[in-house]
Amino acid sequence: MIARIWHGYTTPDNANLYESLLKTEIFREIESKMILGFRNIQLLRRPLQEEVEFITIIWFDSLDAVKQFAGPDYEKAVVLEKARSLLKRYDQTSQHYEVK
Repeated sequence: MIARIWHGYTTPDNANLYESLLKTEIFREIESKMILGFRNIQLLRRPLQEEVEFITIIWFDSLDAVKQFAGPDYEKAVVLEKARSLLKRYDQTSQHYEVK
């Protein structure tokens, strides 16, 4: 099992809009691709002093499944334009961990 972890940060004013976009559009779009080896998506949210941090964890069976999702340069972050417009900053790459 592989956990793909990514961080994005937004302003407090945009946090609810961004969370809604993730849950109602982006996560559904990922799920609809029916990627063999895709398992689940988790969303974490944490308020900081002047921004809100979001962490997504996407669970896959293997790195091959990750590559089906993200392409051959699988460490590069997949951030849609509509999400970028709500983000203050975000990781350019995702981290991948083998789950034991």
